[in-house]
Amino acid sequence: RPGCAAGPGALLGLMRDVGQLFDCEPVVLQRPDSPALLLFYPDTVFPWRDLAEVCGGALAGLAGLWPVTVYGTTARRETGELRAAVRADGATVIRLRSVSGRPFDQLTGLCLRVEMDTPARAAAWAALCAGSARTRSSAALEPAQAAALGEQISLRDFYHIAGHRNSASYGLQKLMWVRDNEPEVYAKTYKALNAKDFIVLRLTGKFYTEPSDATSNACIDLNTLQWSEKIVNASGIDGDKLPEIVPSTTVAGEVTPWAAGQTGLKAGTPVVMGGGDGLCSNVGAGSISPGRTFSCIGTSAWVATTSEKPLFDEEMRTFTWAHIVPGLYSPTGTMQAGGSSYNWLKGQVAKYETAVAKEQGISPYDLINAEAAKSPVGANGVLFLPYLLGERAPRWNPDATAAWLGLKMENQRCDLFRAVLEGVTLNLNIILESFRRSIPIDELLVVGGGAKGALWCQMMADVYNARIKVPVLLEEATSMGAAVTGGVGVGVFKGFEVIDQMLEINRTVEPDPEAVAAYAPVKEAFEVCYKAMLPVYEYMASHKNA
Repeated sequence: RPGCAAGPGALLGLMRDVGQLFDCEPVVLQRPDSPALLLFYPDTVFPWRDLAEVCGGALAGLAGLWPVTVYGTTARRETGELRAAVRADGATVIRLRSVSGRPFDQLTGLCLRVEMDTPARAAAWAALCAGSARTRSSAALEPAQAAALGEQISLRDFYHIAGHRNSASYGLQKLMWVRDNEPEVYAKTYKALNAKDFIVLRLTGKFYTEPSDATSNACIDLNTLQWSEKIVNASGIDGDKLPEIVPSTTVAGEVTPWAAGQTGLKAGTPVVMGGGDGLCSNVGAGSISPGRTFSCIGTSAWVATTSEKPLFDEEMRTFTWAHIVPGLYSPTGTMQAGGSSYNWLKGQVAKYETAVAKEQGISPYDLINAEAAKSPVGANGVLFLPYLLGERAPRWNPDATAAWLGLKMENQRCDLFRAVLEGVTLNLNIILESFRRSIPIDELLVVGGGAKGALWCQMMADVYNARIKVPVLLEEATSMGAAVTGGVGVGVFKGFEVIDQMLEINRTVEPDPEAVAAYAPVKEAFEVCYKAMLPVYEYMASHKNA
């Protein structure tokens, strides 16, 4: 269904999976009068089996929204289909030549052609995909709407009402884009629902949302947990198009006979509202009472805690969500390239370790960690600014770029490796320190792939000066939190405290006092280096097309 809520996740998920397979970003192409969007990965050998295994789910998910055609060259043969497909859609040949370094008639690679319903929508998604390689957000999609809203309400006032910055990545600004660019769709719209809430509708026939997902629309008043009249009026959106907000543990209804026939679920099964994925992970990581804090080191990385009231950072570096647990909030800060900086290091720098690991049948990260462990605290003076994708929290700077700073002739590979891990950790520490201004935090639960390595966990303990707890299950916090929320909603569990019976701790890491002290000047240097780079970022952004 063109335009349904799953579009962004399916399209960007496909970009991520294919990009990881080929270790490169696509060239995004779209002719103004064409409803087709092309994602082109130049000079890539097209591994059909790997594509099916790695990206099959994402391809199927996207194809369920819009038709997808795959063109490409393989190791065994080359085909004119790829060039014909790109040429038919009016691709910019000069741009392709500059990216691939070869004439158009020698073009090779993989091209995904996504057939959308209108040229306007294809152009919007082209802007989104082109910007996602830098920011992994949809800020390129509705900039005019965010700017128009900013003329009606100041950024600071917006932040203190909704808990988030006025950004094109949120639901309200997207609905404004639909109103301004697809007025016939907006006129026919009864309610605007997030993906989870749409599933609730299909199962029960009820139009609801709940506080955690309502926060992602950026027009909730965190003080009342109802839609903000001030923000909604400033946007010009018809407030009746927003669903009623009910508690996350609300039983929205029961599976209808029609839904039972479509899904195989039993008619009459209660359906609990649940929560957004990030807030479900709060519950699954045990962050269910004030001060209980966790960090997730995945592709992105974040630190989140729980509080009795919203926490508003003076520099607006963090944001606050309404919690799934009634009456609580979740102050959060998410950086763009957490685990992905680690992955970039593996793919682009640690190719020797990757090759050896493949021969030995072990994880390349084990060898990377062993090399990084040879370098002392502070990586012998090398700092890494982990802004490979621009940055959200704590910088909010889409023009920021990554850099190793402080390199000297005597530095070795181990210093480069350690600096990457330290750079991500130092960046997250800025978020943590913002929370500590309001809440005492001396312990964090860490989940995600980054929690597997003993070196990184010790580094986090030392940089944060906090006890680090690592659970047995590192990847299941979100689904576990959703299950607990459902159980509380139907009365299977008396309260969210049941999560403490489910969280099995694998190991606990204590901070090393000597390392804690040694990191103090490193933290200062990290901040000094970022501020020193600001004019460089500005210059590079203004000259990127020169």
